[in-house]
Amino acid sequence: MAIRQGLDAETVLQAAIELADQQGIEQLSLAALATKLTIKTPSLYNHIKGLPDLRKQLSKRGLLLVKEAMIEAVIGKAEDEALLAAGVAYVDFARKQPGLYEAISLLPDYEDPELKEVGAGVVSFLLRILAPYGLSEEDALHVVRGFRSMVHGFASLEHRNGFRMGLDRDESLRRLLQTYLRGLRADVARGK
Repeated sequence: MAIRQGLDAETVLQAAIELADQQGIEQLSLAALATKLTIKTPSLYNHIKGLPDLRKQLSKRGLLLVKEAMIEAVIGKAEDEALLAAGVAYVDFARKQPGLYEAISLLPDYEDPELKEVGAGVVSFLLRILAPYGLSEEDALHVVRGFRSMVHGFASLEHRNGFRMGLDRDESLRRLLQTYLRGLRADVARGK
C-alpha cells in the first residue's frame, strides 16, 4: 500500500487534535480521521498502531503542551505569582484545546512508561515552582495534587457549561487560585 505524499505521523496527529478539539475526544474515530485526511482508514496504520495508540499520542502531546503553556506563563515570576500564572495557563489550555485536554484527563494507561515520564515532567515543573516555599517533598506533592484538582475541576466545569451565572469566569478562577495560595501561605507560616 502506497503512503500518501506529505502524510506522516505528525500530520495524522495534528488532524486528530483538530478533530478532538472540534468534536471531543470520545467522538474521535479512525474513520473520521481518515475522512479528514482524505485517505482510507487502513492507510492510517502506516502512521499509528490503532485508536489506543492514537489516544496515547494525544495524551502525551497534551501533557507536553500544557506544561509548555505553564512554563511560558511563569517566565519572570516566582512563588505566588508563578503558581497563579500556571493555574491560569492550565485552564486557558483547556479552553483553547478542549479535545486535547480531554485526552489528558482520560489517560489511556497510567502505567505506560512514556506517559508516566511526561506526567512526571509536569509534576517536576510544579515542584520547582513550589521550591521557594520550603515544603517537604510529601507536602509539596500534596500541594501539586490539590492544585491540579482545583484547576482541573474548574476547567471541567467550565467545559461542561457548569458556570451559567453572569459572573466573569476569569475573576472566579483568579479568586479561587488566590484563596488556595492564601491557604498555602498560612500552612507555610505555621511550619507545615
